[in-house]
Amino acid sequence: MSFIEVNNICKTFKVAQRKSGFKEAIKSFFKREYKYVKAIENISFSIEKGEIVGYIGPNGAGKSTTIKILSGILTPDSGTCKVNGIVPWKERKKYVKSIGVVFGQRSQLWWDIPAMDTFDLLKDVYDIEEEKYQKIKNELIKMLDIEDIVTIPVRQLSLGQRMRCEIVASLLHEPKILFLDEPTIGLDAVSKKIVRDFIKKINKEKKVTIILTTHDMADIEALAKRIVLIGKGKVLYDGSLLKLKNKYDTNKKIKIITNDKLTIKKKGVLSSKKIADGYEFVIDCKTLNVSDFLNIVTKNISIKDIEIDNESIDDIIVDLYKEYEI
Repeated sequence: MSFIEVNNICKTFKVAQRKSGFKEAIKSFFKREYKYVKAIENISFSIEKGEIVGYIGPNGAGKSTTIKILSGILTPDSGTCKVNGIVPWKERKKYVKSIGVVFGQRSQLWWDIPAMDTFDLLKDVYDIEEEKYQKIKNELIKMLDIEDIVTIPVRQLSLGQRMRCEIVASLLHEPKILFLDEPTIGLDAVSKKIVRDFIKKINKEKKVTIILTTHDMADIEALAKRIVLIGKGKVLYDGSLLKLKNKYDTNKKIKIITNDKLTIKKKGVLSSKKIADGYEFVIDCKTLNVSDFLNIVTKNISIKDIEIDNESIDDIIVDLYKEYEI
């Protein structure tokens, strides 16, 4: 059995609705109308111990619902789910000791006191032995380079500083699983690198299983070798990021720096446009490979420089969304 086993879980929400206007507001006060929304439908996947999995999809796809079920906050309408042999919503008190959760847009830190005080409170919540707590806390603080900020009230910290403190708070009890929801949202480049490097380090050294949900595809590319894509409440793709790239990364953007005039009309050239210092082309490598394209170009003009870019991971995910019509 895998470390995390999810089989055919479904969840439907009953949502109140009404038309706009004062009369409709009064009417709904006496008689409420509802509609039923399927958040997830027959979601199934398994995750091995020590994996980092990117769990992605557009807004409203069902990501948060799945994570809430996996973390024991919600109970599914049907289906089964076991994490390390435990059903999250049935044995929640025992289960929460083995998981850590970081929400980029929500905080578990007390706003008006230093993060260190929250760490001390969490020590008692998780009943961590004093010597062990001091060792883990000091190690995490050093790894995330927050020695100088843990004694400052949280409200005075920058977002990047606060997020690093949030991660420490989630790992004090040495969880086996870490749920990360938008862990780098709003962070600057330096803070993102610190957070990403730390996530890779604890995964490698402590074999922490990590489920990452984010709209920042750079996070996925930096951390996850495998992605699970959901849309309209269903799993649409479950596989390696490399395989996904090989399937969809067929277009190349080629920038030719030249003073000469250039016109190329050939099958496989998807687009071309004049730019300030030359021309920019997009070619379909399944039809026209890069070397053949450059041979054509060099026969016609004098080239100062060439830049070749692959499609970004964001473009690849957009192509995948289009294929599944989400």
